[in-house]
Amino acid sequence: MGVRTFEYKIDNGDTAWMMVCTTFIFLMAPALGFFYAGLARAKNALSLMYLTVLSVAVVSIQWYLIGFSLTFSATGGPFIGDSVHFLLRSVGVQPHLESQTIPQSVFMIFQAMFACITPGLAFGSAAERMSLGPAILFIFVWTTCVYDIITYWVWGPNGWLNVMGVLDFAGGTPVHISSGLAAVAYAMVLGKRRDYHENVNTPHNVSFVFLGLALLWFGWFCFNAGSALGANAQSVHALICTHLSACVAAVVWVLMDYRHARKWSIIGLCTGAVAGLATITPGSGYVSYSSSLAFGALGSFVCNLAVQYKHKYGFDDALDVFAVHYIGGLVGLVLTGIFAQRNVMALAFPEGTDISSVRIGGWLDGNWMQVPYQLAAIASVSAYSFVVTYIILIVLNMFPFLRLRLADEDELIGTDWAEMGERAYAYLPMEQTQPVEPRDSSASSIEDAATVGSNGVRPNKTLDRIKRLLRADNRRLVVKGVPDLVEDPVVLDFNQQKDLGGIRLSEITHNATGGDLFQKTPAQVRQEQQEAESVDLQDLPMQVVIPDQGPSAQVSLHHRPQPKDKHKEVV
Repeated sequence: MGVRTFEYKIDNGDTAWMMVCTTFIFLMAPALGFFYAGLARAKNALSLMYLTVLSVAVVSIQWYLIGFSLTFSATGGPFIGDSVHFLLRSVGVQPHLESQTIPQSVFMIFQAMFACITPGLAFGSAAERMSLGPAILFIFVWTTCVYDIITYWVWGPNGWLNVMGVLDFAGGTPVHISSGLAAVAYAMVLGKRRDYHENVNTPHNVSFVFLGLALLWFGWFCFNAGSALGANAQSVHALICTHLSACVAAVVWVLMDYRHARKWSIIGLCTGAVAGLATITPGSGYVSYSSSLAFGALGSFVCNLAVQYKHKYGFDDALDVFAVHYIGGLVGLVLTGIFAQRNVMALAFPEGTDISSVRIGGWLDGNWMQVPYQLAAIASVSAYSFVVTYIILIVLNMFPFLRLRLADEDELIGTDWAEMGERAYAYLPMEQTQPVEPRDSSASSIEDAATVGSNGVRPNKTLDRIKRLLRADNRRLVVKGVPDLVEDPVVLDFNQQKDLGGIRLSEITHNATGGDLFQKTPAQVRQEQQEAESVDLQDLPMQVVIPDQGPSAQVSLHHRPQPKDKHKEVV
C-alpha cells in the first residue's frame, strides 16, 4: 500500500518550535527519575532513575522499527495501523497530514517522546520490589501491544475513538489512562512489599522530588503546548491553561494536607502540581482559561482523596501512579467533555476561518453526547490496558530468568545494590579519609597572630580554639576529654531498614502527602541531648591529637580561669 502524496507548505517557525518541544519533553524522563527516586527509599533510588531513562532508549528503538507505523499510519484500519512506515520508510519532509506545516520526521520524533515517558510512569507502582531484568523486554512488548494500539484509537486518522469524536488534546487517554491501569496490573502481579504495613512511605530525598517537579513542570509546557503542532495561538492558549491548572492544583493539595496534618508539605505541593498537570492535559487546547482553574481544583481534590484511601485499593501502588495519573487523566477527560468550546478550538485555524467549519465542543456548546464519548474512551482504554498488561506480565513471569519480583533478601538489601551493584549514596567512614599534608608553619603563625586582640591579649577560650583546630584543612582530629564533640561517622547498612526514629505521624489520623516527614535521626537526638547537658569545661582537661603528626602535634588545651576584673575580660 503506497504513501499518499499531496501539496504542502512547510513553515520554518512551526518546525523550529516543534523541535524545541521535542527536546524539552525528553527532559521529562530524567525529571521523572528524580521525582520517583526522591519519593522512594535510598536503597532503591538509582533503579528508578535507571528505568525512566531505559524507557527512552528501548521505546525509541521500538518506535523506529515498528512503533510509529503502527500508531500513526494513515492507511490503517479502525484498531491498528499497518506496516507502511516500518523502519521509518517514507518518513521525510512531507507532513503527516495535509493540515500540518511540519515535516513528518519532526512529528515522528515529537510523538516518540510521548511514547518514551509512558512506560516510565507505570514503573512507579512497582518500585522497591521489581526485578530490573525483565524491564527491557516488558517495555518493548508493552509499547507495541498497549501504547501503540491505544494511541492509534485516539489519534490515528482512522482510529475508532477518533472517528467517534473523542476529545483528547495532549494525551490524557494514551499516556495517563494507559499507564495508570498498567501500573495497577504491575502492582497486583508483584504483590505488596514485604514491609508494606510498616511506615515505609517516607520520601528519602525531598530535594529530588522538588527538582523533579520543577523539570516536569517545565517539560509539561511543551508536552501540552507542542500538541498544537505549530507555533500558533492554540499553542499559547494550551501553555497558559497548563500553568493555571498546575498552580491551582498545588494550592488546593497543600490546603487539604494542612487541614489534616497541620503541616505545610512540599511533597503535597509537588504532588498537587503533577495532579493538576495530568488533569489539564486532555483539555488544555480545548477549554478556556477560566475552565482550566476548575480542572486544577477538581483534579487535585479528587486525586488527594484517592491518595488518602490508597490502602483500600487492595494493591501496593508505591508511588501513587494510579491515584495521581489515572485519576487525574480520568477527571480531565470528563471535564473536557463538559468545558471544551468551539471558539477555543478555532485558535488552531487561520484567522478569518468560518467558525461553522470548526467542530463543536462539549456541554458548554450544547453537545450533550460529548461526555458519553469521553466515558466510552475511558472505559475501553482502561479495560484494554489493564487486561493486556496483566497478560504480558503473567507470561513473562512464567520464565525463570524473567522473574518479575525480587528475591526476599534482595528486597531487603535494596534494588540498587542487589540488581545494579551501585548505590546512590556511597557513605565512607571517617577512618578511610586520606590524611592531609601538614600546613606550612608560616601560615600557622599568621593565623595565630590574627587571633591576638588589640590590647595585646591572646584570646584563649577553649571552645574557640577547638573550633579553629577542627576547621584546619579537613585534618582528622581526635578530641580527648570532651564528650561527643565529633559525631560518629555515618555508615549506611543496606541489609537493615533505616531507623528514622522520632515522631511517628502514623499516630495521627491523617498524614501529609509526604508521609512521616518530621522524624529525627539518632544522631540528631544525641546532639540535642548533648546540647541540653551542662558541661563544666574547668573540670575537663582536653588534648587534641592530630594523627600521623607525632607527639609534637599534640596540643594541650587547659581551661584558663576567667579574670576577676570584668574590664579585662577578653570577648
